[in-house]
Amino acid sequence: MYKLTPLLKGIITGVVMVICSLLLYYTDVSLGSSLHYIIYIMYAAGIVWTLISYSNSEAYTGKFSDLFGQGFRCFIITILIMVAFTSIFSMLHPEFAEEAAVQYRADLLKEGNKLPAEIDKLVADAKKQYTTGVVYFTIFGYLIIGAIVNTIASITIVLTKKK
Repeated sequence: MYKLTPLLKGIITGVVMVICSLLLYYTDVSLGSSLHYIIYIMYAAGIVWTLISYSNSEAYTGKFSDLFGQGFRCFIITILIMVAFTSIFSMLHPEFAEEAAVQYRADLLKEGNKLPAEIDKLVADAKKQYTTGVVYFTIFGYLIIGAIVNTIASITIVLTKKK
């Protein structure tokens, strides 16, 4: 029987997350909907799947570091897929940057402490850097979530297997 590596599990997880993201977008689910959490649930499930299958294999040593390393391999690949997807999707939809710029302008006007020329420059810069910012937050967010899920699941599995 062919065993799936953490790399392949990360690819499968990332592809499932991309499909879920596209389904949510093209079915017009609002950004405020709790349905968007399904993407994070898929991400966590992919990491836990990797950890559980490794802990049930002959290669499992019982060490936290080995188990965490397997989960890490999975979630790094998943992050790379999500970053690529986010970059491409953002570039294909420049209207997102436009909408964000309109909201940013409204926020700056509401503050009332900037001159119109300053506001125009800040909004233009924000629009130009929109994709970079979205990708930055994608990387950072998925790294934090992946590390937390991986750590908690690895500790839980190591402690459960010791009993």
